[in-house]
Amino acid sequence: MPNRKDLMVGVDLGGTSMRALVVDSSYQILGEDKRRTKVQEKPRKLIEEIADLIEEAMDKAEAKWSSIRAISIGAPGAVDPLRGIVREAPNLGWKDVRLGAKLKGLLGVPVLVENDVNVGTAGEHALGAAQGSHDVVGIFVGTGIGGGIILHDELYDGSRGAAGELGHMVLVVNGPKCGCGKRGCAEALASRTAMERDVRAAIKEGHKSAVLDIMKGRDQQRMTSRIIQLALRRRDPVMRQVMERAQYYLGVLVAGVVNLLDPECVVIGGGIADRLHEDFVKPVRETAYEYFLQQRDAHRIRILPGLLGDNAGALGAVVLARHRLGS
Repeated sequence: MPNRKDLMVGVDLGGTSMRALVVDSSYQILGEDKRRTKVQEKPRKLIEEIADLIEEAMDKAEAKWSSIRAISIGAPGAVDPLRGIVREAPNLGWKDVRLGAKLKGLLGVPVLVENDVNVGTAGEHALGAAQGSHDVVGIFVGTGIGGGIILHDELYDGSRGAAGELGHMVLVVNGPKCGCGKRGCAEALASRTAMERDVRAAIKEGHKSAVLDIMKGRDQQRMTSRIIQLALRRRDPVMRQVMERAQYYLGVLVAGVVNLLDPECVVIGGGIADRLHEDFVKPVRETAYEYFLQQRDAHRIRILPGLLGDNAGALGAVVLARHRLGS
């Protein structure tokens, strides 16, 4: 029977939304809360919002603070997990924010901090699509593209804590400009942001598309994963062409990662994969297999959509916390 005296709170802090889960020792979700991330707030105010989010999830779980072993949070950008510092998170406008210490000061519970895609990959490795695999790469496609690497069942951080920046592997020299300032990165070719840029450019050139009408009808300023799904259901020609191009570049990215690391499993997560599942991943997989250097037993490498959806990050944060604290 799950131990309610050994609970943890997992938090997924994103540039668009944030989610908190109260999780027992068997990874059962006892309470949760979600709200939009107010990126315009100063770090101190946003951390207070995170604390309030956690308290709301605790109330829904009817959990006592004395039963909480730790809070574990996945944050976007470069993170120093040993010190609980978010070194740089462009989507939040943060630089050198002591998230762990500040949140612990508000709630009185130990706080662990890790990169958001690393925790998402850890979640899929332990509880989702990559269960049973020892070497796993996670690629999460959303506003940007992030990656996480697990080798021999351990998260691989690299010599400077910067491993897994797969979205900034250059696929097209002198290609489209990326948010990082360089050109031709995977993120500038295949992220949701890149897809929206290409859709808008095609419409401006005179190609017929319903995407902007769908956005207007749903009172959306940005091309969300749901908008993409609706446009594809209508067989919108611009959206289909843009999607096929993005899937091709993701396939090339996956092949490069496999040629370097030869993992057992590559999990593709994020909002688009959560919406489209196999329809999104199948063309990526086909392109990746084509570009594998080692074709022998190529299909032994599983390339799969994630299974945990929106909970991947928060559950993965708890997985990493239990591993690091000792379960």
